[in-house]
Amino acid sequence: MRVLWLSLIFVTMIAANPLVADPYRLPDFGSSADTVLSLADQRSLARAFMKSVRKALPVIEDPVLDDYIQSLGRELVQNNHVGGDYRFFLINQPTVNAFAGPSGQIGVFAGLVLAAETESELAAVLAHEIAHVSQKHLMRSFESQKRMAVPATALLIAAALLGSQVDSQAGMAAMAGVQAVAIQNQINFTRENEQEADRIGIDILAEAGFNPFAMPGFFESLGRSGRYYDKSAPEFLRTHPVTTSRIADALARAEQYGLRQRPDSLEFHLARANLRQRGYTGAQRAVEHFESTLANGRYRNALAERYGYALALVRAGRFDSAREQTASLLQARPTQVEFLVLDATIDIQDGQLGRAIRNLKSAQGLLGDHWPIARIHAEALLKAGQVGAALSLLEAFHRRRPSVTQIHGLLADAAGRSGDKAKTYGYRAEELYYQGDLEPAIRQLELAVRLPGVDYHLASRLQARLDAMREEEASDNKKWSRGND
Repeated sequence: MRVLWLSLIFVTMIAANPLVADPYRLPDFGSSADTVLSLADQRSLARAFMKSVRKALPVIEDPVLDDYIQSLGRELVQNNHVGGDYRFFLINQPTVNAFAGPSGQIGVFAGLVLAAETESELAAVLAHEIAHVSQKHLMRSFESQKRMAVPATALLIAAALLGSQVDSQAGMAAMAGVQAVAIQNQINFTRENEQEADRIGIDILAEAGFNPFAMPGFFESLGRSGRYYDKSAPEFLRTHPVTTSRIADALARAEQYGLRQRPDSLEFHLARANLRQRGYTGAQRAVEHFESTLANGRYRNALAERYGYALALVRAGRFDSAREQTASLLQARPTQVEFLVLDATIDIQDGQLGRAIRNLKSAQGLLGDHWPIARIHAEALLKAGQVGAALSLLEAFHRRRPSVTQIHGLLADAAGRSGDKAKTYGYRAEELYYQGDLEPAIRQLELAVRLPGVDYHLASRLQARLDAMREEEASDNKKWSRGND
């Protein structure tokens, strides 16, 4: 049953050709789909979803890249006031695609970032996926399938898409007994979702100050270049297919706002350069690529191209050359987070921990709470044996920015090296929880509350967290039990 629920999530990733519809029709905000799942059930589904995604796909954990895609997503959400919690993340695969999961989990493939010619085009895809979430398309999908004993279309999609990446035997088993009539019903349903997501997405895009014509423009450019599609999936599963009717509908919506020119941010170009160098499996090939583009002037942004070159040099272990490139970057932009992190990375890998710690302390004092800076600062302190300082830095940051969930693993490492077992178990539990592993997280907290001599306030917090997780687990068990019945 867990597989079936997870399979149904992926239905919302699959976008078929949109039907011709009135581009000015208002979205249905009062759908009865709101009652299909409780908020607690949706959070539970989101945990299971992300666990499945992490198992199947290479989610990028780089704090610099993560910070960029999160910042871009937040800008779209905040300017439109669509509400809800959103989590944006990157996947290190060349596929040009993006998807929206439960509770605002939005994944973007590296290939899409590289395919986007402008930041507005990338923002257009994020806005489209935000619209899927804000218009409750996942809940509508549940509502449309609630009379079916087995969500046949979801099983087909899971077999073809997830089966080859996670468990081919389970995927083939899911294929058995799928009814063709259900496939067409689901296509018709998702076509309406896609059309609505385009219209609302353009509103989100324009209200955040991006070019609304970027959405139809990007659709058209993808349509002219079939090489951008993922050839590993069956044709039925190729997401966001481009048609003339879809482009026309998007153009009509964009014309309501008019053309808005917005220059690309440096961060956009830096992220693309970072992803480009990651795309080379061998460090030397990445170095040669950037040496060639710099020598021939084949680049859109000189700073970004040198940044990609420096990252490739670090991968190749050529620290002196990387330091030379980074020095010129910092001279041009002394407070650019990407350059400061790169400079510290070179120092740490080259064994110059003292210099890294001094520079990062200054950067953190100057820039404030930037997670990429705080993370590498803590890593440098840990490598230098300054465990107490690292733990204090991380805990202070966590108090100010509790929404940064990537911090828990590093907190657990720092607490473990400091000898504080209770905190180690507690932070490890949070790391497991946000990775979707509820049962192991509970086991960690059970170990923590059994320890003797734990500070009363810490013990109370650990017990309260344990009680909350146990309650979630009990709710999940009841839900899966009902599903199996």
